[in-house]
Amino acid sequence: MRNNTETSQILGIDFGEAKVGLAMADTETKIAFVYATLKNGEKFLAELIEIIKKEDIKKIVIGIPAYLHQEKERSAGEKLGDSIRRILPEIPIEYQNEMFTTKSAQDNLRAKGVKNVGKYDDAEAAKIILQEWLEKSF
Repeated sequence: MRNNTETSQILGIDFGEAKVGLAMADTETKIAFVYATLKNGEKFLAELIEIIKKEDIKKIVIGIPAYLHQEKERSAGEKLGDSIRRILPEIPIEYQNEMFTTKSAQDNLRAKGVKNVGKYDDAEAAKIILQEWLEKSF
């Protein structure tokens, strides 16, 4: 039986203009899994906050392009982090380079024989972002 005080859930986010991919992992297994794809619209932030609370998320990892992280302008992912932090300031947010994750996600899905990869590539990209963060952090 798991001891919940030792294991915590981590949410990975691939933030896009139209869709937002989500992936989950826990600190025990350190393996990222596809969770969901949300429509980026009016209700997106409320839906995301609901998932964070429902899944008892203890850390969030948001993908951002590495080149934007070095510029003065904040990326859309960093702005999302700011919005989450205003609502849930107790949850730490980290950022992970997302360069080429969508292409890698599409390649992974095609290799698995998935049709219509565009429907699933956001959540798969979130999984890649989160897995890369896990590998460098643990």
